[in-house]
Amino acid sequence: MSALQGYAGRLETLAHEHGLDYYPVQFEEVPSSFMMEIAVYGLPVRMPHWSFGVRYIYQLVQHRMGHSRLFEVVFPGNPGRAYLAGNNSLQENTLVTAHVLGHADFAKNNSLFKRSQEQVGYRIVEQAATHAREIGDAVELHGQTRVEQVLDAALALEAHIDPFQNLRRERYPQYVDATRNPRGDPFQKRFDTLPGGALLVDAPLERLRTPIPPSPERDLLWFIAEYSPELEEWERDIFRAVREESFYFYPVFACQIMNEGWASYWHAKLLREADFLPHNEYLDALKTHSDVVRPHAAEQQASLTTNPYHLGFVLWEAIVEEHGLERAFQIRGEDDDFSFVRNHLTQELAEELKLFRYERASDGSVAVLDHDIHALRETILAPKYNFGAPAVLAKHIGKDGSLTLHHEHETDGRGLDLNRAERVLDYLHRVWRRRVTLETVDAAGQPKALSRG
Repeated sequence: MSALQGYAGRLETLAHEHGLDYYPVQFEEVPSSFMMEIAVYGLPVRMPHWSFGVRYIYQLVQHRMGHSRLFEVVFPGNPGRAYLAGNNSLQENTLVTAHVLGHADFAKNNSLFKRSQEQVGYRIVEQAATHAREIGDAVELHGQTRVEQVLDAALALEAHIDPFQNLRRERYPQYVDATRNPRGDPFQKRFDTLPGGALLVDAPLERLRTPIPPSPERDLLWFIAEYSPELEEWERDIFRAVREESFYFYPVFACQIMNEGWASYWHAKLLREADFLPHNEYLDALKTHSDVVRPHAAEQQASLTTNPYHLGFVLWEAIVEEHGLERAFQIRGEDDDFSFVRNHLTQELAEELKLFRYERASDGSVAVLDHDIHALRETILAPKYNFGAPAVLAKHIGKDGSLTLHHEHETDGRGLDLNRAERVLDYLHRVWRRRVTLETVDAAGQPKALSRG
């Protein structure tokens, strides 16, 4: 570790000389088994739930089959936390250190990351550990079964947030003004501000109770925490804790191509200029770089999945070459993957990267559809919409407390796995404790309603 610490200090000096700006980073070498647990749980200590065990088994199988390798896990914050695999070689961890500095710069300066950390806080590792302790206390007070039922529902909906709302949201207004500006009508609001409209100020107003929700609500975790008719406060707190952690993870998901590409660009640049590295260690680190940003598995000539490290790295190299480093810093601060890919993945780069849209037949064969750049960009970005989850919104609470959900199948583009939807409805019904109905469509596109209760 002493050799790595020496290299890390000099890499940080080099990074600052190139304009990287980041909060202090705490590096720690940990066993590979602990790295696996962090990757699965998302955090070093997190609320206990059986679903993480399922994910752990999947990750372990993938790892043992050679489909994945964990070099590091990074948690943005102030300070940032970086866990390095103890079984990495010195050369690998040298590259990883430089890679982490790129991540740290991105997290401090990207607008989406900044907004998330300002709202959630800069010490998510400690906050998640507090959530885990609180849930442990709830288990002692209320029993494993009751707590697990709440976690089943909350974690099944962990992607169903609205990241464009504030983390600390106010509840809906209780009443609306029916005689002026009904339902927030923008035309009426402008009309009321015209000269001569002041006579209406003293007119009696008819006030109507606001329907819940006033308009379809995307943030299901917040909605259930605030409006579920029979939840106890400790149960609402579990939904709020899951929502807070989801707000933290959203920028990581929405900026993966940018963020991994930026970190890869900087580890390559810093290593090229790290003349203090012995030649053999530099070559070994360079080989690790090639493994990280390669477009496809070594035995394949083309890949049917996009490597975000490779795609992001190539895009950043092209941006710096064409527009300069100052412009790259600006893009790093302003964009997410949606604007990044749409603005900077050109037809020429797509051809160079051998990117194409394809369709897989039932017999397993693959047919190339086209190389249209606009369609290709949207295909790459499609899994990122709505935090990767189907667009399901809370539509209405009935007078009897029943809840109606609506699947936006017209615009969603991904459809519902009806078997999974049935299981999620089971979880949700146990915490809503009134009838729950989900409006969607079946495989033929015909209206279908799933209900519980």
